[in-house]
Amino acid sequence: MLTIQNLSKSFGGVKAVQDVSFSIREGSIHSVIGPNGAGKTTLFNLITGVYIPTSGKILLRNENVAGLTPDALARRGMSRTFQNLQICMNMAAIDNVMVGAHLSLNQNMFAGMLRLPSVRKADARCREEAARLMEFVGVGQYVDADATQMSYGALKRLEIARALAARPKLLLLDEPAAGLNHTETGEIEALIRKVAQSGVTVVLVEHDMKLVMNLSDHILVLDYGKTLAEGTAAEVRANPDVVAAYLGAAA
Repeated sequence: MLTIQNLSKSFGGVKAVQDVSFSIREGSIHSVIGPNGAGKTTLFNLITGVYIPTSGKILLRNENVAGLTPDALARRGMSRTFQNLQICMNMAAIDNVMVGAHLSLNQNMFAGMLRLPSVRKADARCREEAARLMEFVGVGQYVDADATQMSYGALKRLEIARALAARPKLLLLDEPAAGLNHTETGEIEALIRKVAQSGVTVVLVEHDMKLVMNLSDHILVLDYGKTLAEGTAAEVRANPDVVAAYLGAAA
């Protein structure tokens, strides 16, 4: 599904990502972990077109998409969520999800202004699909609610519903469990597994190691922008370099 080849990104003299390479198998859950400042979010921003790589390739189904804009990547089946919530709080919850489907809707300004029958039918179908996605992620009770009425944990799942509205083949989740309590983290874990079982390949950046170890088919460990280790959960957990990076060599 995705192959990263010798990817690097520098900001002036700071080498945020250095010569990182890995592959993600279609249908898997692939996690990226590492201490604060390891380059995880920078890597996500490179893959999703927020940043342009200094060097290297990003192959999405064998097409080099390095440097493409986020909307171009969305058209190729890539969607993401953000570390900090990007919810429109002045909108209804269901409208937030519908925003994610904009690429599949009629974007002709005049058709929208005239509210042509085809536009009304497409909007109705989009609303039905948004309601279905809200049920899928576990926030169906908020279909008729404003986003301001939702808890933080529910908003996290709403953002995943919006990302799924773009009908992605590859979904990148940037710290989906950040700020959640134990119960909410368990709900997010179950949802991520459910998304993967639906046929969507998932790439995850997360600090909650229990969630990562429970979910991941494969784990990439970054440290100071470089690959420190890679493998299954058991292999990464037993790697002394990973233990030292997280806990300190003395520990």
